[in-house]
Order: sequence, then structure tokens, then C-alpha cells
Amino acid sequence: MDEEFEQFAARELSPLLRYAVMLTGDRELARDLVQDVMLKAHSQWRQVSIADHPRLYVRTMITRAYISWRRRWSVRNVLIAYDPDNEPPPSPDHAVTVTDRADVWQRLATLPRQQRAVLVLRYYEQLTDTEIATVLGCSTGTVRGYASRALATL
Repeated sequence: MDEEFEQFAARELSPLLRYAVMLTGDRELARDLVQDVMLKAHSQWRQVSIADHPRLYVRTMITRAYISWRRRWSVRNVLIAYDPDNEPPPSPDHAVTVTDRADVWQRLATLPRQQRAVLVLRYYEQLTDTEIATVLGCSTGTVRGYASRALATL
């Protein structure tokens, strides 16, 4: 079992970290969140490994931990650090790309946690509304409502 978990962690850790960064807007917080969830996943590996999609199961754990953490600590703002070392190669007009990216980060940071999670799951993880509803534990209508309000706010 431990070897199976280690293979899963080696294969999925990087994508899960990227997902957590998109949710939290903070690289260090994302690492903490993923570390906590991976510890839980390891202790519950029998249950996780028999799931139809273990990666989706762990991503759901990350999403719920993020929402729960935000709720529990009553954090109202997400500070997003710009890290030029982890940026893709510059586009023809690098200044416009950087400005646009910073603008998107700032706008995402203003969204409530559920709306932000829906947008990240839909546009970054490219999940369907049904899959998002499963991850968030709500109905597809609620997902569409969150997405609609989030996009209107942005």
C-alpha cells in the first residue's frame, strides 16, 4: 500500500500543487494545503485507492480543505505574490501579458471561495459542471450560479 501511495504521490503531486496554487493564490499556502491533504490521503489510502478516480478524490479533498480553511479562519483577502521565475516564456508583448495576468490574479482574489473554486475547476482543471458539483458537494445548478456570479463580478 505504501508503495502504491508513493507512486501516486510522485505522479500527481505537481499537478495537485498547481491546482492548489490556483485556488489559494499563494504558493506557500498551497504547499501547506497539499501537504496536509496528502497526509490525510496517506492515512486513508485504502479508501482513496479504491475510488474510481483517486486523483479526483484527492483534488476534492484539497478543494474542501481550502474552503473549510477559509471558513474556519475567516480569512477575507488572498494576497497573491507575483513570481517572475515561474512565468512562461514572454509573449510578443510581454508588458501586456504581465499586466493582464496580474489583473486576473487580483480579480480572482476578490471572489468568494466557492466562486473562485468553480472558476478554477472549470477553466484551469477543465471539469464539467457535474464533476465540479461532485468536488464541491453541491448541485450542478449551484455550480452554474456560482460561475455566473463570478464571471459577472470579474
